[in-house]
Amino acid sequence: MGVIVELDRVTVAYRTVTVLEDVSLKVSRGNFLAVIGPNGAGKTTLLKVILGLVRPVEGTVRVFGRDPRDLGAERRAIGYVPQTATVDRHFPLRVADVVMMGRYRRIGLVRRPSAADREAARRAMERTGVAHLANSPLGRLSGGQRQRVFLARALACEPELLILDEPAAGVDVPATESLYELLRDLHKDGLTTLLVSHDVGVVAAFVDGVVCLNRRLVAHGRPEEVLGSEELAQMYGCAAVFFHHGRAPHMVVARDECWS
Repeated sequence: MGVIVELDRVTVAYRTVTVLEDVSLKVSRGNFLAVIGPNGAGKTTLLKVILGLVRPVEGTVRVFGRDPRDLGAERRAIGYVPQTATVDRHFPLRVADVVMMGRYRRIGLVRRPSAADREAARRAMERTGVAHLANSPLGRLSGGQRQRVFLARALACEPELLILDEPAAGVDVPATESLYELLRDLHKDGLTTLLVSHDVGVVAAFVDGVVCLNRRLVAHGRPEEVLGSEELAQMYGCAAVFFHHGRAPHMVVARDECWS
């Protein structure tokens, strides 16, 4: 299979505050992993470490076998959907313009898109179901449609690794499930995917592995193996039960038993 991402005993601190501590993790080619944990657990920081945006104070990080800060042209093999999209939705951009931004790493900022670039952007819009919105202003789209546009932007670079930070934030339940179904289909096509989510129950129905993080790596394995009450209690500081009901699993937290 091959390991795409490897963290070995990584510790990250912001000034005097330790955000990640002694975290070791491997992401193999073809994995579909969700990183879950409470607010402040270090989930977004973990992604930034993998992207080379944050440097650990201890430990090593390898992406495609190299330090992520030294990837150079290989960085184009990573598609990234940030938690808060960097494109102002009120800026007068068409959907097609936003998606084409995903090709900038390949074509540069001063060159005009080639026929191959336009074709890659078209395929990304088709794959995410937004091709019919190509000429629509971004600001007129629903939250779910915008998120698919940002996903299309990430796919336009034709990545080997897709990283998403809270991809369903601000999206309603039907659009959330539809989005995760799309991500599962992309994974079935061979795309290695790593995402951060608060939707513990929902993502567990789609991913093949869960990383439970609360500054330290609490557990890592298949959803049915690690999402037991003991692991959730460690992460959320309270008694928690994870169960299946209908299409999507749910997590119930007994708040009156939470630790102070």
